Amino acid sequence: MNQQTVKNPETPFAETPQLNDRDILNDALSTEKYLCNAYATAMHEASHDALYQMIFTQLRDTSKQQRSLYDLMFKHGWYTLTPADAQEIQQKTQQFQGYKQQLQ
Repeated sequence: MNQQTVKNPETPFAETPQLNDRDILNDALSTEKYLCNAYATAMHEASHDALYQMIFTQLRDTSKQQRSLYDLMFKHGWYTLTPADAQEIQQKTQQFQGYKQQLQ
């Protein structure tokens, strides 16, 4: 497994008991992720098309906001990614191709 990380240089932040910019953005990102999941559930369970469309719009807007927060955190080096190696990608690809064949 590849242990290299993809990360930008970290923007310094005050490490105090008070909330700093990183803490606030992290909290906002977590909230947006939660809202996306909640809107997706509500959208799939909506019984009326107008309600479905309204929730879908909210989900799309919330998802865009979540992505903006993620991009901002990544830009400041406050969000780190660990890329998958080629073998891991191949294993997952084979796994999901097997699932797809089972469903056909």
